[in-house]
Amino acid sequence: MKMDDRMLPEIGTDPDGKLKKVRVFALDMDGTVYLDETWIEGARDWLDRIEKSGRTYYFLTNNSSKDPHSYVDKLHRMGLKIPEDRIVTSGQAAIWYLQQHYAGRKVFLLGNPILQREFREAGIELAETESEEWKQAEVVVTGFDTSLTYRKMCCVCDLVRAGLPYIATHPDFNCPTATGFVPDIGSIQAFIKASAFRDPDIIIGKPNKGIDDYLLMRIGETVGRQGADAIRPDEVAMVGDRLYTDIAAGVNGGFTSILVLSGEATMEDAGKSDVKPDLIYRAVKDIPL
Repeated sequence: MKMDDRMLPEIGTDPDGKLKKVRVFALDMDGTVYLDETWIEGARDWLDRIEKSGRTYYFLTNNSSKDPHSYVDKLHRMGLKIPEDRIVTSGQAAIWYLQQHYAGRKVFLLGNPILQREFREAGIELAETESEEWKQAEVVVTGFDTSLTYRKMCCVCDLVRAGLPYIATHPDFNCPTATGFVPDIGSIQAFIKASAFRDPDIIIGKPNKGIDDYLLMRIGETVGRQGADAIRPDEVAMVGDRLYTDIAAGVNGGFTSILVLSGEATMEDAGKSDVKPDLIYRAVKDIPL
């Protein structure tokens, strides 16, 4: 995460006209456009206005326990019909990273059946935990495993302790739910570190640049702008309610970072943070298009 000594912008202002350059909005979900399954006031209409303005948007999530289909179903229930290619997850970004750097390697994946299916459908061979095949793994990937067992933890700690390349889909310690929080991947990785004495070699999801690079690639494929005509980072706005994931990802990726005050972060938090957003709005409905 980069240190940033800029002054905070005034709420609702864009003195340098940064929004004029933005062609794509990368949106966090919970706390940014909805809370649980309720739209934040004005968010649904604002999404329509993005497309009417000739721009587009993607939903960007760190949660690797769900696939794009899961989010499409949820959004359909909430009245928004959106194709799966507009959902970008840390699990997908981790798959892309593996294909770039560890093609053909057998992977030990700490992940639930949804993430396992995504990896297999992408052609990645997984080392099964149920047999001794897990010992043949060449790379370790940890995700938000909602089907976690003690056997899985023993296996992953052995492999990490043995020095295998160790990749994590994202860093979050807790995952918000309708009733509070549940332990997320960061808590699982703390267990692994306590036993195997290693942090992941690379973490893909927000605030890290791995997911920013993957997002730019996906945008290029979808909007047909690649090579010399590729979407530039300053044409992308990262919008979210968390400073240490959403806004930091925007800063690290060179995107225009927009903090909304509809979720976790407050102005007081922003004032204390080392990472400063480019723009601040009370809610997405206030972001002019």
